[in-house]
Amino acid sequence: MRSGFKTTWILGKVIFPVTLIVTLLQSTPVLPWLMDLLSPVMGLFGLPGEAAIPLVLGNVLNLYAGIGAILSLPLSVKEVFILAVMLSFSHNLFIESGVAAKSGVKLWLIVLVRLGLAVGSAAAIHLLWQGGGEEARYGLVAGAGNAEGSALWEGIKRGFFGVVQTAVIVIPLMVAIQIMKDKRWLDVFSKKMAPVTRFLGLGENTALALTAGLIFGMAYGAGVLLRSIREEGVSRRDASVVFIFLAACHAVIEDTLVFAPLGIPVLPLFLLRLSAAVLLTVAVSQCWKDVSQTGRKDWSHDYRSPL
Repeated sequence: MRSGFKTTWILGKVIFPVTLIVTLLQSTPVLPWLMDLLSPVMGLFGLPGEAAIPLVLGNVLNLYAGIGAILSLPLSVKEVFILAVMLSFSHNLFIESGVAAKSGVKLWLIVLVRLGLAVGSAAAIHLLWQGGGEEARYGLVAGAGNAEGSALWEGIKRGFFGVVQTAVIVIPLMVAIQIMKDKRWLDVFSKKMAPVTRFLGLGENTALALTAGLIFGMAYGAGVLLRSIREEGVSRRDASVVFIFLAACHAVIEDTLVFAPLGIPVLPLFLLRLSAAVLLTVAVSQCWKDVSQTGRKDWSHDYRSPL
């Protein structure tokens, strides 16, 4: 429980000020100017110009900063879903890609995969989905946004309710993760992953790394990820393929549930990420055959978590 409140506090220090600042910017000439500047690029994905704000914040800072910005913008369900998909594939870009680089995987490869998935999926959804034109309702935030008041008071309310909604998701999630750690269920899950790793064209020694990334993510699970790759003697090719999979689908529970307060269908979001990860990984595995297991002797990198 303590870890849940601690995580909520950390995330709240991002969500609240970001939501407040973006809400205040809506009443100044800055945001309209930025919208006009970025509208042509955002239009390629069916998004308004101001949608660039959550994308930039989500990639430079973290997923919760992007969500905080979304909470302050009047968007349709389709637009929010497109942003959610893009941020699911590409968020916290510097830290999480840096974790992959720590394992010896090429940094440019992970960045290219994540940005490519974000851009490609957004363009596809924009072209293929004709619905979702109704205004998105942001759970508690939607009710708070209807009252009259100053921009400052409106931003404070949106930021507060955004933190509350995050706490509702994050606290029980952190409790569940802590229980999994205490019970050592991660080891059990990794053993069950052997058939999955074979299907993906990976060695069975990648099971622990894959499980840690799926459950804890590339940032929170960095320590387990890097240690398991080194101690299990995972080859450089397999490590690269594992991170390609995780680039599309990591922290699959947390990164899916945090979008629930935005009023979008989270099941399609989850299925899209998982399908993209599986298809991309299988394709890469088939094209990139592992000639030999390089073993530990080829690993000369520092595996300590960069966090």
